[in-house]
Amino acid sequence: MTDEQLRQLATEAWLFGYPLVTAAVTKDVMTAVPARDDERRKAPVNQFCYMRRTPDASFTEVVSPNADTLYSSAWLDLSEQPLVLSLPDFGDRFWMVPILNAWSDVVAVPGKRQNASTAGPFLLAGPTWSGQAPGGMTVLRSSTAVNWIVARYATAGPSDFAAVNELQDGTRLTPLSRWTGNPDDYRPPSDAPVADGVDAVTAPVSQVHRLKGREYFAQLNRLMVDNPPNPGDEALLDRLARLGVSPGAGIEDQTEEVLAALDAAAAAGPETLRELKSRAESPDHQVNGWTVHRGLGDYGTDYAKRALVTWVGYGANLDVDALYPHATDDADGNPLDGAHRYVLRFDAGQIPPVRGFWSLTMMNDRQLFADNPLDRYAIGDRSGMRVNPDGSLDIHVQHENPGPDREGNWLPAPAGSFNVFLRLYWPEDAPLTGAWTPPPLRRVG
Repeated sequence: MTDEQLRQLATEAWLFGYPLVTAAVTKDVMTAVPARDDERRKAPVNQFCYMRRTPDASFTEVVSPNADTLYSSAWLDLSEQPLVLSLPDFGDRFWMVPILNAWSDVVAVPGKRQNASTAGPFLLAGPTWSGQAPGGMTVLRSSTAVNWIVARYATAGPSDFAAVNELQDGTRLTPLSRWTGNPDDYRPPSDAPVADGVDAVTAPVSQVHRLKGREYFAQLNRLMVDNPPNPGDEALLDRLARLGVSPGAGIEDQTEEVLAALDAAAAAGPETLRELKSRAESPDHQVNGWTVHRGLGDYGTDYAKRALVTWVGYGANLDVDALYPHATDDADGNPLDGAHRYVLRFDAGQIPPVRGFWSLTMMNDRQLFADNPLDRYAIGDRSGMRVNPDGSLDIHVQHENPGPDREGNWLPAPAGSFNVFLRLYWPEDAPLTGAWTPPPLRRVG
């Protein structure tokens, strides 16, 4: 191999492993339970932790968070035995319980779209389990031992939190060996072991980006033993074996030339992701300044897209459950910046067509919520916005408060660079096919 071919292959290897390494670091951060955690924002493996209220600007655990739903999140280890997932009755509320494998592909999505008001119980089984499921239980199998449940339950705001908290408490995980048929019979241990020596402060992606190549790929090889690559990855794995990137292999056995290439790929990894993001959101891929990332949650062999989505929106849903049009530029192609004022206008009859709900969410240049005086990070169909007399809807996107007459339709922006997501939950056919697209953000000052 030439030096250039070696560098290119090492870059492919880094992108290929990015979701799995990020999953491992995120799991450690989210299961590193502090000595006192009354709100249970973290929990040991195989137990639910909760967002009892929508996150604020201090939340850094996951990039591109949302303010539309309350979460019940659990990191699963299915290497020893399956878990039983039992769910309450959600009534008319929008709900979804995506289950992601360690490579960030969506395994299954119990939810309102498929199951109406309730479903289950489900048996969540890993790749090595070969037992018999109890009668009446639906098996949801994952190809990896590590998995992530990111349950989302729609909320109308603080006055609705208590009702959603009850639904969170009714979402249960029970080891199969402890299942009696009644989820109330099992209470998870309060003294479950947690990982030691975890940096629970630094954002997981930042920790991944600091890994040297040899550390990164040694960890990837270890993780691939219990979390095997997906079917269809064989062609790339055959090539990566030339670098020592293979389940259980020892990176330290490689030549200095290969190790240098792996180190260089890891050092350049963040810039590689930025270049992918820039290309994906170039004007050639935009409509009205928006990029609609399609094919999320089921990436096949598009390893670059999978890595990019892990970076900017880890835990993304399938298109049929949610679309995320993303805008970094205004109507004239200029980057969005809090030094200016913008208006997003939906003409009459053109408000986002969804069966669930929609919102416009503000992100700063680190893909986190932007601090603002109202603690408002998203605005949407449950925000009580005022509609214009002609039926159109204006959302004011700017740093300064637009005044009392417009404050109800104001999405606060940071002082500097920002970007926005238009989240469409359970979209109708028009957004899925491209027959409906968001209007542009127009600069007005």
